[in-house]
Amino acid sequence: MRLFLLLLALPLTVFSQDYPVRPVRMLVGYPPGGGMDTIARVLAPKLAESLGQQLVIENRPGASGGVAAEALANAPADGYVLMLAESGTLALPSVNPRVTLDPVRQFAPVGGVCMLPMAFVVNAAFPAASTQELIAALKASPGKYSYASPGVGTLQHLAFELFKRRAGVDALHVPYKGASAMMPDIISGQVPIGVISALAAMGPARAGRIRTLAVTSPQRLASAPDWPAISETLPGFSAAPNVFVVAPATTSQAVISRLNRAIRGALASPEVEESFAKQGASATPSAPEELRAQIVEEVKRWAAVVKDAGVKLE
Repeated sequence: MRLFLLLLALPLTVFSQDYPVRPVRMLVGYPPGGGMDTIARVLAPKLAESLGQQLVIENRPGASGGVAAEALANAPADGYVLMLAESGTLALPSVNPRVTLDPVRQFAPVGGVCMLPMAFVVNAAFPAASTQELIAALKASPGKYSYASPGVGTLQHLAFELFKRRAGVDALHVPYKGASAMMPDIISGQVPIGVISALAAMGPARAGRIRTLAVTSPQRLASAPDWPAISETLPGFSAAPNVFVVAPATTSQAVISRLNRAIRGALASPEVEESFAKQGASATPSAPEELRAQIVEEVKRWAAVVKDAGVKLE
C-alpha cells in the first residue's frame, strides 16, 4: 500500500519539479500601453529568466478586468495561465450584477507585485490646497462641487466615495470613459476635482495646470515626497490599488511556490525597481497566504463601499 501511494504521488512530484515545460501566459484585463500592461511587460522578462520559459502577455480588455478574470477562472489549473490582477477586479462582483466571479473562491493567490497610488487633484483655481481644506470646502457647500473618475465602479470612483464617508462630505460623481477624457475638464474647472493615478498627476501638477492635494496610499511617495497622504488627515485611510498575480483556484501548491519565488526574484531586480519608481509604484512582495488575507479583506472593504454608496453599473 505504501509503495502504491508513493507511485500515485510521483507524477505530481515530477510535474512540479519540471514546471514549466512550455510558455506561460499572463492575462492582463486592460489594453496594451496602460499602467497594468506596462507592469506586466516589465515583469515578464525577469519571470521568464527565472522560470526558464517564455512568459507571454495576453491582453483581455473589457468589463474593468472582468473578461480576463472570468477567463482565468475557467482556465486549466496547471500553472500555464496566470493573471496580473488589481484591487478593482475584487470590487467587480459588487459593482456589476452580471459578473458572477468569486475572487476568493476562484483565484489561487500567487504573490503581491506592487501598489499603484492614486491622487486627489483639483483645478488650479479651486479654493483648497490640502485635504483639510478640501473637506472644509465640501462641508461649507454640500453638493455644490463635482468630482471626476474614469467610470462607474472604478477604484477611483470607489476611493472618493470612501473618502466622502470618512470625511462626512458630499460631492456629485461625474463618470468619464477613461482617465484621459477627464483631464481637460479638471484643468478647465468644469469638473474641479478628480481622482487619477499619481503618475498621471505628476506632469500637469509640476506645470501648474492642476494641484495635487494628496495621495491615496498609506504613506507619501518616494517619487513625490511633498504630496501628503490622505491618511495624515484621515488616519487609516488607504485606497491605493494593489497589483498581484493569481492562478486558477486548484493550482498545486508546488507550482504556486515556484511562481512566488520567481515573482520575488523579479521584484528584487534593479531594472524592475527603477521602472516601478518611474511609475510611482512600490513593490509589495508577499507570500500566497498573505495575499489571500489581503484579497479577502479588500473584497469585503469594497463591497461595503459599493453598498453604502449605492454604486451600480447600469
